[in-house]
Amino acid sequence: MNPAYLDPYVNGGVRRGGESNGCPSNSGAAGTRFDIIRQSLFISNDNMSTQTDTLLLDFPTHPLWTNVFVESHAKVVVPLRWSRVQVWGQISLMYGGTLSFGLVNYPFSEFELIAEELLMSDSMVKVYGALRLSVKVLLMWNSKLQIDGGQDPVVGSSLLEGSNLVALREGSVISSNSNLGVHGQGLLKLYGLGDIIKAQRLFLSLFYNIHIGTGSTLQAPLKDSSKMELITNLLCESPTCPEELIHPSEDCNVNATLSFTVQICRVEDIVVDGLVKGSVIHFHLARTVTINPGGLVTSSELGCRRGMGKGLISSNGAGGGGGHGGKGGPGFFNGHLTEGGEEYGNADLPCELGSGGGNSTSGGTTTGGGLIVMGSMEHPLSRLEIFGSMRADGESSKSIMESQNVDVMGGSGGGSGGSLLFFLQTLTLGNNSLLSSSGGHGGQPGGGGGGGGRVHFDWFNIATGDEYVPMAAVNGTILTRGGTGIDDGHDGKDGTLTGKECPKGLFGVFCEECPIGTYKDVNGSSEALCIPCPPEELPHRAAYTFVRGGVTKPSCPYECISDKYHMPHCYTPLEDLIYALGGPWLFGLLLSGLLVLLALVLSVARMKFVGTDEFSGPTPTPHESQIDHSFPFLESLNEVLETNRTEESQSHVHRLYFMGSNTFNQPWHLPHSPPDEITELVYADAFIKFVDEINSLAAYQWWEGSVYSILSLFAYPFAWSWQQWCRKKKFQQLREFVRSEYDHACLRSCRSRALYEGLKVAATPDLMVAYVDFFLGGDEKRPDLPPRLQQRFPMCIIFGGAGSYMAPYTLHSDNLLTSLMGQVVPATIWYRLVAGLNAQLRTVRQGRLHSTLMPVITWLGTHANYGLSLQGVQVDLAWFQPTASGYYQLGLVVNSVDEVAHTTPVSEFSNTISIEQLRTNDVCSYRQYVPCLGNSQYTHLSSTDRRINGAIINSFTLRCLKNQKDVLFPLSFVLRNTRPVGHQDLVGLIISILLLGDFSLMLLTLLQFYSISLGAFLVVLLILPLALLSPLPAGINALFSHGPRRSAGLARVYALWNVTSVVNVVVALIYGSVHYKIQSTSDEGAQNFHALNFSTEESGWWLFPTTLLLCKCVQAPMVDWHIANLEIQDRTLYSKDPAKFWES
Repeated sequence: MNPAYLDPYVNGGVRRGGESNGCPSNSGAAGTRFDIIRQSLFISNDNMSTQTDTLLLDFPTHPLWTNVFVESHAKVVVPLRWSRVQVWGQISLMYGGTLSFGLVNYPFSEFELIAEELLMSDSMVKVYGALRLSVKVLLMWNSKLQIDGGQDPVVGSSLLEGSNLVALREGSVISSNSNLGVHGQGLLKLYGLGDIIKAQRLFLSLFYNIHIGTGSTLQAPLKDSSKMELITNLLCESPTCPEELIHPSEDCNVNATLSFTVQICRVEDIVVDGLVKGSVIHFHLARTVTINPGGLVTSSELGCRRGMGKGLISSNGAGGGGGHGGKGGPGFFNGHLTEGGEEYGNADLPCELGSGGGNSTSGGTTTGGGLIVMGSMEHPLSRLEIFGSMRADGESSKSIMESQNVDVMGGSGGGSGGSLLFFLQTLTLGNNSLLSSSGGHGGQPGGGGGGGGRVHFDWFNIATGDEYVPMAAVNGTILTRGGTGIDDGHDGKDGTLTGKECPKGLFGVFCEECPIGTYKDVNGSSEALCIPCPPEELPHRAAYTFVRGGVTKPSCPYECISDKYHMPHCYTPLEDLIYALGGPWLFGLLLSGLLVLLALVLSVARMKFVGTDEFSGPTPTPHESQIDHSFPFLESLNEVLETNRTEESQSHVHRLYFMGSNTFNQPWHLPHSPPDEITELVYADAFIKFVDEINSLAAYQWWEGSVYSILSLFAYPFAWSWQQWCRKKKFQQLREFVRSEYDHACLRSCRSRALYEGLKVAATPDLMVAYVDFFLGGDEKRPDLPPRLQQRFPMCIIFGGAGSYMAPYTLHSDNLLTSLMGQVVPATIWYRLVAGLNAQLRTVRQGRLHSTLMPVITWLGTHANYGLSLQGVQVDLAWFQPTASGYYQLGLVVNSVDEVAHTTPVSEFSNTISIEQLRTNDVCSYRQYVPCLGNSQYTHLSSTDRRINGAIINSFTLRCLKNQKDVLFPLSFVLRNTRPVGHQDLVGLIISILLLGDFSLMLLTLLQFYSISLGAFLVVLLILPLALLSPLPAGINALFSHGPRRSAGLARVYALWNVTSVVNVVVALIYGSVHYKIQSTSDEGAQNFHALNFSTEESGWWLFPTTLLLCKCVQAPMVDWHIANLEIQDRTLYSKDPAKFWES
């Protein structure tokens, strides 16, 4: 076993001091034990307290000891004036051990301590004089290292060097009442509460990292030191800035002549979680400084007691506040006003301490704030991050009065704020962080507040242009406010917050980019140097953009407020087109000229292509050819399939008309009771069965009507085409059923049943009126059959059509009807009658029957019967076959003149019939009011009505007809069949111009709304779907189609699309109104375009949609006239002179 560890009593050696019975706390001095093997000295008192030192006079230099252990309450002193203690290993002080250098009463010695490690735990090192400590590791645990340099300035500064690690924990303290330097190359860390390094001047340098933990402190000078004012007075009275503050030395050595009280030099990273306190604090040649939440770097209340801005005081008044960056607040007491201190120093390079307030001879004075300098001009900090606080505030008089019971007449003024000078590259002020150089508050009663201090940021190498990087992220608070005056004392004025002069494009304390919309073309920091950009150079619908590094020229960059606008003028695509072609007026002229030119080309091409077909009138046709001229350009399917009706007319017995209009809610159907004319030709039961089959076949499926309803909502032209296709399909089914599927079992004739020739179904060209013709089979052997025409009187002829724009009323005279009428009326007269009647009927409109049927009734009396009376025939307008829903059909009643002559005209007894009797809910008929007359002479008229299953319409009974109006009735004011106007070439040219103009305006409108948004474009385009795009192809198709009849039909479809597209234009107007109303509200106050400029947005957005709406409204009557010119090419049909009408 190693004898060095044997108990001293066991081996007979005593190493501790003896016990004292009278004074147990003062045992004998500790003994020593030297371990030869380990070359180590052990000094221990076995935890026996003593006040007696163990002397060590010399340490060998060759060979060096390995370790020295002072422990267990041993007290060791090295009393020499100069001594060098050097060991190879460690010097360890533990368990209350104490190591002293020098003598208490003669603190003039200089000592040098060299070791690998100095380990201290619950121990103390006292140095009376100066210490040079050089170790690799300095560890302190609840220990103290005290250096007492006395009051002799000859004593040099102490220097502690821990090359690898200096660590203080658990309340360890390193203190010196003189200058102290701590150097190293590794880490200096104060871990926590009570860990302190303090001196009169403190220099920390050469460490890689310094960490001031929470609750730990770096402090210089000592608050209670008598030398404190000696240090600050060097700066308090000097109007010039010391050179070492601006251009400090780079050697970082301890230098008592410098102005600093705390300097941290040549340290890579500094982290402050605790407190750094000093009168003049300087961080030099550091890379980053971070002050975390709770951390504080302060020189508050450590400035000048007097100073260049000292607040004044009168003999019986309150003291004025100290001045610095702002004037000190005057004190006011007993009616006396005492001025505060004046401003001093340079706001652009502040390096002065704050001044005090009050009277230094009274003991009630305050102290100004100190000075904190971060970096230097040549070596700025790379990054300063503050999440805690940095303060250089002046002292408040209140604290002075509380700490010193000084009786003065008036309160002292507050001290002024000090200076915060930053040489930085980047700054971060976190949330709740604080930079403050505020003045102190005045004391009671009447003390003035101290003036605010100065804060200045001197930025290093401010990049400009695209290389610019923001130097400061400020989310905390920066204060330079003046202190508050008490009672009647005045507040101190605010101090200054400045920054380095910024280059072009940047402004302010932190050299930020000038606000968007301004530029700066000179150096300086004032915001007033950021001049607003010339507003005339900013296009409407443009906004100034952010530019990295700021704008340095008056031509400020901008961008359009939306991607839908195009640079450089922020025009919409439409406006780009307009201004590319010379502006609004020139564009309008060019567009108009182009439209006229294209319309002329289109009209010429149309005349070359279809001119001979369209404008060739009908040629007279001999009666034998039996071509229908009832309506010059309407032919039934019956005519196309079967042209020779001579034999059929000789065997024809009766024509039975279908009831209904062949619509989805009014399908065709036959009455179940056979008329008297065919009762002898059919079997009643079989006829009823035949009617059931026919009616069942004629009915529509529910889904067909549903499709029609849906299409009517979104695209009515498609709905009309769908209805016509269904009608055609239904008619073909009926005709095929009667022709080939039905066995004609209802007919009595065996021959007719065998040959399937007794029944035939036909319809008008518009497929709205159908009928069944009954023929003799040839084996009836009835001499009275077929009946002659006179025997058929009164004979009903039902009009086709429905009195609508797409299906006007028409009298369709097929070859069979023409042959029958030829028995009493020559074909030419009949053709003329039919053509003239159809010319009148085309203007009849359902919903306005009272006004539009009257000219027809008049024409029948003045023109038709004028020519027919010579043939012994008369025609009258009548209604037929009313249904339960109120639907009825219009047509003619053909009767002989002789039979009509025996019947009293209605006009003869009109004076005995009241209007109320003529009006009914549905349709008035003679059978409703004739019985009321009580005269048997009118019974013949009633029987005629019964035979025709309706009633004759004249000027009196016309009032009884019910006007049936549907939801599309308002369109009849725009779309209506008119009389021809002639000038077909001119009308066609105008339609061509309008058609091309419509298409151009449609494209411009869509382009305009596309510039608003894609959604706006789709809304206008798809409500209603396809309606906006269809007029052009429909119009071209109508203009270039062959044949007047086909051209007229396609022109009506074109007119339907034109009117349907009005919905899209109305939607565009509504959408635009809402959009631009909202936009004008949000952009209220924005500048408008120049008054002469044209804009499709804002005030002029409505121009294209409104012009398009006008164009469509003008197209409608033009197309109506075009259709009239196509269908009525013989203008003499409208001759007012009956003689001229029949001569033509």
